[in-house]
Amino acid sequence: MAPAAPAPAPAPPADSYQALFESRWPHLTHPHVRALAWLLDAPDLLDAQAPQWQDRIASLGPMSPATADWLAALERDPSPLQAALGDKHYSRLGLYAEKLMAFYFAAHGQLYAHGLQVRADRTDTIGEFDFLLHDGANLAHIEFATKFYLLDKADDFNGLIGPNLADTLGVKMRKIFDKQLSLSRHPAAQALVPQPIVRAQALVKGWLFYPDGVQPLPGISQQHCHGFWITHTQAQSLPEQACAIMPRLQWLAPLKLAAGDAITRAQLLSELPEQGAPFMIAALRQQGQWLVEQRRGFVVPDGWRAQAAQRRQDGALPA
Repeated sequence: MAPAAPAPAPAPPADSYQALFESRWPHLTHPHVRALAWLLDAPDLLDAQAPQWQDRIASLGPMSPATADWLAALERDPSPLQAALGDKHYSRLGLYAEKLMAFYFAAHGQLYAHGLQVRADRTDTIGEFDFLLHDGANLAHIEFATKFYLLDKADDFNGLIGPNLADTLGVKMRKIFDKQLSLSRHPAAQALVPQPIVRAQALVKGWLFYPDGVQPLPGISQQHCHGFWITHTQAQSLPEQACAIMPRLQWLAPLKLAAGDAITRAQLLSELPEQGAPFMIAALRQQGQWLVEQRRGFVVPDGWRAQAAQRRQDGALPA
């Protein structure tokens, strides 16, 4: 039997979250295992102690040595995780992250239900519980979200906009608080679940991206994962460095690639005319036989900010 991996110890000061992650998890190379490690160990996106969240933000807390050992065992044999994910191609990053968390909760004896739909009748769906977890003799409802937002204006949470201009952090949190976390109070939910649901909270992970340095709003965790965003024109000034265009399902954990899988700055710039939508890039540095993420950011079309303003004017996004 291989020796158990030591629990990740506090690392020396690092110049980025990515450096910290690599110092804690250098032995994790399998993409699914790295993604799960990030979900379990990354800083929360929101500050659970901030008054605007009204004690309704959940946190996984510090990782135990036993969980670190469990992740190391998955690295050696990822087949249980692969079996749980199945052969399905995940087009939605949120669903992929949910499946990873469901695997973790089930493996640790916490999971009562995942994706449990509540219906008033066969044709009327009231809502869905992301996770119901055992909480002693009772249950806890955890609404789970993994989000990526770009700061357009630092007025409020509606200034943090999804790269596809479809929502904002403010819209997402209002939906979670006003609708999803109240699901357990609906009579149909109470009839469906026999045990009392004594707690309903949101567990929110993600990355925020800033155009001119980090500007966290009150209510955002000071330790949150963050990157930059630039326009196609600004990308012309990127330094010469190994880099990668990040597939959506690899947006969670810091990227780790074999040396031959990177592209050059020139190759990246040649891709810009083909990219009509924002896309994420990683700047990479050599570490042993691997290239590891040093920083990340979105590259957006030059008119992205104007498009955001137009969507606000049209009422598609809150002003």
